[in-house]
Amino acid sequence: MIKVAIIGCGKIAQVRHLPEYAANPNVELVGYYDLNRERAEKVAAQYGGKVYDTYFDLLNNPAIDAVSICVDNRSHAEITTYALYAGKHVLCEKPMAITLAECESMVAAAEFNGKHLMIGHNMRFDPVYRRAKKLLDEGVIGDVITFRTVMGNAGPEGWSMDGNWFFDKKKAAMGALSDLGIHKVDLLQYLTGQKVISTTAKVLTLNKHDTEGRPIGVDDNALCILRMNGGSAGTMAASWTVYGQESNSTCLFGTRGVMRIYNSLTAPIEVRDLNNTITAYQFEHQTRSGVIDEFIDALEHDREPEVSGREALTTMRTIFGCIKSSETGRTVSVNS
Repeated sequence: MIKVAIIGCGKIAQVRHLPEYAANPNVELVGYYDLNRERAEKVAAQYGGKVYDTYFDLLNNPAIDAVSICVDNRSHAEITTYALYAGKHVLCEKPMAITLAECESMVAAAEFNGKHLMIGHNMRFDPVYRRAKKLLDEGVIGDVITFRTVMGNAGPEGWSMDGNWFFDKKKAAMGALSDLGIHKVDLLQYLTGQKVISTTAKVLTLNKHDTEGRPIGVDDNALCILRMNGGSAGTMAASWTVYGQESNSTCLFGTRGVMRIYNSLTAPIEVRDLNNTITAYQFEHQTRSGVIDEFIDALEHDREPEVSGREALTTMRTIFGCIKSSETGRTVSVNS
């Protein structure tokens, strides 16, 4: 049994980490810490285990093998690094950290201490994207030339227990780009088997306002042109201002056809070949993210998790590159 503790017991912990750890037969939930102690006590009462006064007390318990870190963005690097030096394996929510230097220090801490660090990029574990990846690798649309991907919703205030911290630049540092766009960067790299090498981006605050009517301190929209090292290029859009139905689609255009993912009401994947023949792929509804199961399997077999800290660095370099491109008005090279 792998003994796991949770640091940060908010919405993402409650809807993903806690129930999925509880459903894994190789896990025992043993500890919790949250700035809101009452919240930590509620989840402890539900799942069992001890509530700690500080995260230092939790991480200094040698009986704990691994931790999920589900706190505000600015605290990711500090707590992750302490956890790794305390001998814990770490699953950290995205974005990995708020500066590239912090991200790199997290990877260095994991490798120095011989511990596994995984970042919670969940899209690639969706069975739909797993099948899409297999089809792409089999050449169903040939070589990918261009792509279009978008992810948008009405913003975190609609689902987060403490939604306003997402708008606080001191706590979140980044907005829709790091909340939503980051998923799409990881997904595109996964699907194409290529890395982003340059970005031309506009990262903007267009509509969201704080409780006093001022524009929020972080971006609510990002529009990015991404160039990949395999020769393909395309666009990625992330938005917190999609106030109707959520938008989450990806289209890949290849030398032998087109693949549309979550772009149709009839099937999650549709492939249209050069003869205009459409093949649709149906799937059962996914109930688990796959992130927790991958993390635990990696620990059980002492292997790198699929989205290791080092793998996630390529995505974070792209995110920071998009921000720099928007600030300078220039194309920025990344992952070179």
